[in-house]
Amino acid sequence: MATTVNLKGNPVALAGPQLNVGDKAPEAVVVASDLSEKRIGGAKGKVQVIITVPSLDTPVCEKETKTFNEKCAGYDVDVTVVSMDLPFAEKRFCESFNIGNITVASDFRYRDMEKYGVLIAEGALKGILARAVFVVDKDGTVTYKQIVPEITEEPNYDEVLQAVANLLK
Repeated sequence: MATTVNLKGNPVALAGPQLNVGDKAPEAVVVASDLSEKRIGGAKGKVQVIITVPSLDTPVCEKETKTFNEKCAGYDVDVTVVSMDLPFAEKRFCESFNIGNITVASDFRYRDMEKYGVLIAEGALKGILARAVFVVDKDGTVTYKQIVPEITEEPNYDEVLQAVANLLK
């Protein structure tokens, strides 16, 4: 059965396998704002925070990205915010809001984030990413997962940061 989230109260299905805590995080390739490719997931020898958002060009996604940029600044972790926005738009976004503590990347080229089960499969937002956060340990295991139930709402930042802090102890 497909995972569903809500868009303004209306359920929408997500495509891809359901990734759970304890599973190995699949390796995915995304495109950074400088057009370089970045591999996320898998064992990287460093804690990773993988965040998916529908579009940086929305108030909630903008606020979420700015918040993670600020709150993760003091952590020795690899944080990547992934959307389907083109790298050119992401670059303008990062420059406009001084985003420099995290990587903002696009899944437009390979659509690898479907491996995480966060690709919206139907409705008005079909083909873009749901709002989700995955924390992955140094060995590539998912230790925390948050699929935000309502796409128009922000994630629970405190839970995410606690999950990161637990791995850095």
